[in-house]
Amino acid sequence: MSQADYYEILGVGRDAGEDEVKKAYRQMAFKYHPDRNPDDPEAESKFKEAAEAYEVLRDPETRARYDRYGKEGLGGSGFGGFSSTDDVFSTFSDIFGEFFGFGGRAGRGPRPQAGSDLRYDLTVAFRDAAAGTEVALKIPKEVPCAECGGSGAAPGTRPETCRHCGGAGQVHQSQGFFRIAVPCPVCRGQGTVITTPCAACRGRGLLHEIKEISVKVPAGVDNGMRLRLRGEGEPGKNGGPPGDLYVIIRVEPDKVFDRQGQDLIYATEIGFVQAALGDMIEVPTLEGTESMEIPRGTQSGKVFALRGLGLPHPGGRDRGDLLVQVTVTIPKNVTKKQEELLREFQKLEEQKPMKKVKNFFKKAKEAMGN
Repeated sequence: MSQADYYEILGVGRDAGEDEVKKAYRQMAFKYHPDRNPDDPEAESKFKEAAEAYEVLRDPETRARYDRYGKEGLGGSGFGGFSSTDDVFSTFSDIFGEFFGFGGRAGRGPRPQAGSDLRYDLTVAFRDAAAGTEVALKIPKEVPCAECGGSGAAPGTRPETCRHCGGAGQVHQSQGFFRIAVPCPVCRGQGTVITTPCAACRGRGLLHEIKEISVKVPAGVDNGMRLRLRGEGEPGKNGGPPGDLYVIIRVEPDKVFDRQGQDLIYATEIGFVQAALGDMIEVPTLEGTESMEIPRGTQSGKVFALRGLGLPHPGGRDRGDLLVQVTVTIPKNVTKKQEELLREFQKLEEQKPMKKVKNFFKKAKEAMGN
């Protein structure tokens, strides 16, 4: 047993917490590891010394005894130091697995693993996306074999515990001073071996098939939206849960409406007389048609909002608006009578600016008190 103070060895104070002690030991183990310092007796000594200090200070009961009585108080604790680096690796196999990325003690077979997620790109017609729809998808996926129940063993038999690894799924190998865990070469990490494979799945426990899945597409979905179907992905391994199926939506463009979020945009043309005098026009909607008033003096490019006639918000009750953008058209060909009327209209219009100018000067004078 080392005679140096354990706190000084690890370079921590006596009030150091468990995490600080552990971190200090990790740094010492890296610094003086035998593989980093081959044929260096001093580094090996410090390596064992650090492990000895950590062994005492990591346990609250042993640490309390050491703080009160010193090393003499550890005599009855059963700890007498490490005789070799092999003792260090044996005692701290789990710790070195955490520090250096190597496995520690053998587990009880492979851990459960969740199945992989699947993706399906679904193209939906615009009107179906607006109203909502239900689609049947055909998904190629792996499914548990019905013949063997997914075990891979022939009916009436079962997988046997691997004798090579004792069912742990891994074996240990020594590489220098490291003792690392690797997948068992006999059972390939499964912990079991199949002596009589299932004829249907050839021992895989899985079969490839096309599964039909019904998907409800909510009203108002947009491009890029994801629908998640839990448990419809690939099956899990070693008892793990299945993955999920993600349906990615693509909405086809519409011939009548453009889309801006949940708002619909409808572009229409009106005559200049309609724009000048006002009128009522019919506007298409998702449900039919709607009458809309064109006010007198409407300018080209004006946008009118028909509230609540847009697309519904998925999963909600609110809806967007129908935005109607009007463009005032000018006739290319006019009759002689129309031309006469337009010229008369132009003469009347030319008189308006003079009146406006007079009114402006009149108001300006009034403002200055004249």
